[in-house]
Amino acid sequence: MTTQETIELFDKYVIANYGRLPRVITKGRGSYLYDADDNEILDMFPGWAVSGIGHCHPKVVEAIRAQAGELLHIDNTFYAEPQGKLAKMLSERAFGGKCFFCNSGAEAVEAALKLARLCTAEDKYKYITAEGSFHGRTFAAVTATAQPKYHEGFLPLVPGFKYVPFNDIESLEKTFDDEVAAIMVEPIQGEGGINIATPEYLSKIRELCDANGAIMILDEVQTGIGRTGKWFGYQHYDVEPDIMTMAKTLGGGVAIGAIMAKDEIAQKLAPGKHASTFGGNSLSCSAAIAVLEAVEEDNMLENANKMGQYAREKLNALAAKYPVIDHVRGIGLMIGVQLTKPGSKIVDDCLSKGLRINCTHDTVIRFMPPMNVTAGQIDKAIEILDEVLSEN
Repeated sequence: MTTQETIELFDKYVIANYGRLPRVITKGRGSYLYDADDNEILDMFPGWAVSGIGHCHPKVVEAIRAQAGELLHIDNTFYAEPQGKLAKMLSERAFGGKCFFCNSGAEAVEAALKLARLCTAEDKYKYITAEGSFHGRTFAAVTATAQPKYHEGFLPLVPGFKYVPFNDIESLEKTFDDEVAAIMVEPIQGEGGINIATPEYLSKIRELCDANGAIMILDEVQTGIGRTGKWFGYQHYDVEPDIMTMAKTLGGGVAIGAIMAKDEIAQKLAPGKHASTFGGNSLSCSAAIAVLEAVEEDNMLENANKMGQYAREKLNALAAKYPVIDHVRGIGLMIGVQLTKPGSKIVDDCLSKGLRINCTHDTVIRFMPPMNVTAGQIDKAIEILDEVLSEN
């Protein structure tokens, strides 16, 4: 089919709830996408961090092929080896907790919020989240997302949610009371514009939760599985959460989400309290196992640190050249380029020249290449961005 024929199919049969780019992607390999018109695109924002180890990583593809020939799905009234193996691998790379598996980051957030209620006192029903956060599109998750634009058309929202400015300890302390069941934040806000939590902020959250019988939830949907140069974003800090959410890179392109909870908390998620029909299916768990193995075998954590520093140096050089760049911030390969004007045209112009990046919050360019990106690929991306900035 031609590009136009595919677009016409969408126009006629697919609900138009996404603002789609006029490209039909037919193939992805590593850091590159290919469209129906045989254009090659250097992808420095692979699937909102879903393809965090590159498109169609050979190890993930082989794991999916092998598992597909044995068992795709079995309901969770049975045991299945891939789910147990994946839970063990995740636990060993984090804080030793137990896992519940689902299909997305929003589902993981829902599970975390419910579990926080189950393991706190009955009179605790409130949640505190941070302004600029993003936690998903289901009702509780979108309520937790403290950005008014996501609430439009859905009022009234789920009751009990309170919002505080990110990194504002004074506001956090003023808002916290005896009815708070949990505080949930991202170690680095992704959709919010690559805003990095301060050590003091996360330490205060831990302190408040410990002192008042509340639960500390860290949303690691975007920061987890190596994006920041460590397995999880919280590992850059001297804190551990009670519950952590995961998704995106975890499946290497296959839909999977998860929470990890400390053992004494996980015990509260008893049979009948929560479930996910497709959660923990053998296909997605086998893909996730392959992702974890590939990250270690290919030294991707080290590469994320090394290439993240390299990319920030290159972007800072552009900042010195173009006043439109105010500053560059980030950890590992989770990088934000703060602009002094809206960046949508820059993003569009880059795509027309074969580079895929993203703009969030109008003025923040997100640069989040796969963890196995090379210096040469970063150089090419910077070359294209340089050319576009010179024209804008």
